[in-house]
Amino acid sequence: MAGNRDRFSTATRLKQLGERTAAHVYRSQSRRQVRRSRLTGRAALLVLVLCTLVVALAYPMRQYVSQRSEIAEQQRAADEARRRLEELRDEKARWQDPAYVEQQARQHLHYVRPGEIGYTVIDPDAEAEEKRRSGKDAADRPWYSNVWDGVDKADRPDNR
Repeated sequence: MAGNRDRFSTATRLKQLGERTAAHVYRSQSRRQVRRSRLTGRAALLVLVLCTLVVALAYPMRQYVSQRSEIAEQQRAADEARRRLEELRDEKARWQDPAYVEQQARQHLHYVRPGEIGYTVIDPDAEAEEKRRSGKDAADRPWYSNVWDGVDKADRPDNR
């Protein structure tokens, strides 16, 4: 009966309960460690595969984007060329019209019809300014006048 008594004593029960709990905790910790290490390995492999894919696809994607922008630029240039071609065709059609040719000759070449008198008005101030800008008069003047004109020209806000 003494063995039976030990079996049911509180100290014995607590000791057995503690041993079972310790064994259970130890088993669950070892399972978690196995899972963690296996999960970490999988995660590392997944990260390695993703990094490899990013590195492998980075250059082709850069090339693709670059080529798409070049294509867009070429299309813009082609559209501009088409627009310019249309302008030139319109201008060519205008030059086929004798009235337009006459208007341009009168405007740019100062042509007049027989019996008309043509006048050209020259602004004396504009002519003097043009001579000063071109420097044709500069050789006829003293050097200090040329220097002073250069200083005046540099001081003007419009730099004419």
